[in-house]
Amino acid sequence: MEGVLANLAVGFAHVFEPVNLLVLVVGIVLGLLVAVLPGLTLVMGVVLALPFTYSMDVTAAIILLTAMYVSGTYAGAWTSILFHVPGEPIDVPLLWDGYAMARKGKAAEALGWTLIAAFFGGMVAAVVMVLLSQPIARVALTFSTPEYFAIIFFGLASVVSLGGGSLANALISLFAGLLIATVGVDDTYGAYRFTFNIPILSDGIDYLVVMVGAYGLGEVFVRLEQGFTSAQLEAIGRISTKLPGLREILAVKSTFLRSGLAGILIGIVPGAGATVASFLSYGMEGQYGRRRAQMGSGIAEGIVAPQTAATASVGGAIIPLVTLGIPGSGATAIILGAFLLHGLQPGPQVFQTSANIVYAMFASVFAGIVVMCVIGYFATKPMVKVLDLPEVIVSAYVVMLCLLGAFAARNNITDVWLMVIFGILGYLFERFRFPITPLVLGVILGPLAETNFMTTMISFNNDWTVFFTRPLAGPIMLVGILTLLYPLFRHLRRQAKMRGSRDIAL
Repeated sequence: MEGVLANLAVGFAHVFEPVNLLVLVVGIVLGLLVAVLPGLTLVMGVVLALPFTYSMDVTAAIILLTAMYVSGTYAGAWTSILFHVPGEPIDVPLLWDGYAMARKGKAAEALGWTLIAAFFGGMVAAVVMVLLSQPIARVALTFSTPEYFAIIFFGLASVVSLGGGSLANALISLFAGLLIATVGVDDTYGAYRFTFNIPILSDGIDYLVVMVGAYGLGEVFVRLEQGFTSAQLEAIGRISTKLPGLREILAVKSTFLRSGLAGILIGIVPGAGATVASFLSYGMEGQYGRRRAQMGSGIAEGIVAPQTAATASVGGAIIPLVTLGIPGSGATAIILGAFLLHGLQPGPQVFQTSANIVYAMFASVFAGIVVMCVIGYFATKPMVKVLDLPEVIVSAYVVMLCLLGAFAARNNITDVWLMVIFGILGYLFERFRFPITPLVLGVILGPLAETNFMTTMISFNNDWTVFFTRPLAGPIMLVGILTLLYPLFRHLRRQAKMRGSRDIAL
């Protein structure tokens, strides 16, 4: 323990060197800017920054990329809560309660909750990362493709059960998303699927196009139909930045703990990342939270759960990276590339050969969380003031972001037209009460689910029972199935009570 603390102190000494501290601040700001813009994802931002680290010192390079990774899990909350436009998939769950809270005139409170959630999730994960990295990484090493598929299945089932209204509509939405995810070249066999001889479709339909169109442009179409009238927005400009009080924080302490633990554990699993952690935590809160019946109406738990888990996944994803050389997410895969470019091979031996660099990385997570929260606090008020603008102007700004985001995905005008199509689809979904979330989640997680399913079938001779017989995958699959069936049982029980009431009345 003393050796760990001593190494961490040395890491902080490296981080607080003037050049490295400047690099840390620049990385935080860049991560915030990238995460705010739809289309410029966190991973894309880290990729774009990687070439600039070639001539940098290895410690500074790792600090820069780690800082971008940390702040990139937070800034998308601004556009999700204020404009109903998620910066990237990890921000989608913030729409459901964060945007609903903003529509009630409490945008500042919603952003305050995201700030506290990001701070708590990041700090708890950083402590776990430093103290328990090697033991936890050994457990994660036992995971194989059946466990990955089981986790994704649980995430899909959780969100379907939260679709609200008709379970059939939620399933239709999910299957539509999974169908869209199959467009392009099959990763396993190389077959072309649903491309219709259109070259751009050979690479598939980018999830950013679907997400930005269905949520961003679809919301603009809905507001257009309503005439851009919203009584709730009139008072938002008079609200100053407001962080929740200690009593309010303690009231949702179980959500903080549950989501922080989920974020860390999901982050450790290679390939799962912040997106799965965010969706799973929101689903867990909707199933087991104290105010689960109010989820989606604009309550603090619906904001705290996904944001805490998303930021906590950063520390979790770094654990297998530094101890096993296995990236836990897309961003850590890029950071792994930075290690290799500078002649370092992450793994069990890195703590003996380059402990100063590893602990500088750990220290940059702690420092990055603090710097991110300070910058985020002062940036919140100007972001809230944006809602003083007439709603038609705000909507025009959203359309501009959507168009830029769709084009930035692959620099192809076809993606812009696809985004418009999915914007219309998003409007129709809202109009006919089909939930959009299962559609978007199906597009995001569909390829990952398919790859892990097909790999499992090939590895285990098409034995589908492996998903239920393995000690880790089996319980997760069982919980996922129960989660999926719970709304049906609840509906049947409600119908039985109604019939009983009618019989008594008669």
